[in-house]
Amino acid sequence: MQVFLIKALQLILAFSILVIVHEFGHFIFARIFKVRVEKFYLFFNPWFSLFKFKPKNSHTEYGVGWLPLGGYVKIAGMIDESMDKEQLAKPPQPWEFRSKKAFPRLLIMGGGVLFNFILAVLIYAGIAYHWGDAILPLRNMTNGMEFSEYGKSVGFQDGDIIYSVDGQEMKELDLQKLGEAGIVTVKRNGNFEDIYIPEDFMNNIIALGNTKFTWVRLPFVVGDVVADSHASQAGMMVNDSVVAINSVPASSYSEVVAKLAENKDSKIDVSLYRNGEMMTIPVVIDEAGKIGVSLKDMSFFYNIEYKKYTFWQSFPVGIHKCYDRLAGYVSSLKYLFTKEGAQSLGGFIAIGNIFPSAWNWYSFWSLTALLSIMLGFMNILPIPALDGGHIFFLLYEIITRRKPSEKFLERAQVAGMLILFALMIFANGNDIIKLLFK
Repeated sequence: MQVFLIKALQLILAFSILVIVHEFGHFIFARIFKVRVEKFYLFFNPWFSLFKFKPKNSHTEYGVGWLPLGGYVKIAGMIDESMDKEQLAKPPQPWEFRSKKAFPRLLIMGGGVLFNFILAVLIYAGIAYHWGDAILPLRNMTNGMEFSEYGKSVGFQDGDIIYSVDGQEMKELDLQKLGEAGIVTVKRNGNFEDIYIPEDFMNNIIALGNTKFTWVRLPFVVGDVVADSHASQAGMMVNDSVVAINSVPASSYSEVVAKLAENKDSKIDVSLYRNGEMMTIPVVIDEAGKIGVSLKDMSFFYNIEYKKYTFWQSFPVGIHKCYDRLAGYVSSLKYLFTKEGAQSLGGFIAIGNIFPSAWNWYSFWSLTALLSIMLGFMNILPIPALDGGHIFFLLYEIITRRKPSEKFLERAQVAGMLILFALMIFANGNDIIKLLFK
């Protein structure tokens, strides 16, 4: 329950930030062009609101709705999800959206997307300034990597170090580039081996869902021993290097954890090196498969490259990271139109699960920036009811100098809302199916 609450809180906070910033983008451009904004809401408020207020001499009501599926600004004289036909039946007023020229209306509609991208840049810049970059280049992974069962079926082996992709050196792991490659060269036991990547590689990766394809291989070296734990009672010490469980070789973290899980709630013989000497000690494993130790930090095993940025240096870094994440996200969308991609489409549960189970500000802000990019891009798609649909019709108006009729825009809005509701039901339905049959 605690894990669920932490994930849910992170999701709600991130979602609230994204919605407020997105809607503020529409709001600020509307006010610049002297268009009235009648409502500014976080979440939707059919029938009633959790909170609302209207400042004196203001035309805008601010509030928080009870349905956490988004948010909105109600702009006077605009055909939107409110479908306020009564207002549109009246003669246009100078403060209304429909009374403005096409270009100001285009900026008002694009303001939300623009602010989502600006938010992502600022978050990435803030991360760069506060935390800097910690990079583990592939060439520094001297113990190699470990791979999932699917990775091994392709031809990878635990301990491989990925060296190049189609002849080009790969400095950092990029799963998408890996999937689009023809040949991946790995360093294995001091020799170079070529692995041929199948055409359906990325489809299979997507189908695996949250199952990791590859991860860093870490030796099982004790970093800390919990007081009064089974490991402490057995005499395990900091810097002990585990090499076998019950005489079966197991030196990496994943191998040892797997052996512990196999022998939970029992006593095992742990073979380890201490100060260069091999010894074997009996250790009890609890019912959860734990013995009460933690590992050395990754920097103990590998040369991690750290880079700090000044305040002004952080902004180009933020722009570069936003561009890279956007390009990667757009490139990956082509897999959405495959069977595996459609099945992997998730709703609020899937989004919530990407957040860590323990609160971590670095992870929170990194994921919020990525979600801001995804929200911005999805909103600019030319689907009626989304900002992109409005922008598409405005561009049509600017190019042809012909404004679509209000009746056509109303029908397009309804069609777009039906499409979005269908996608939302499908995505959240996938979440429910995965929960029931996982």
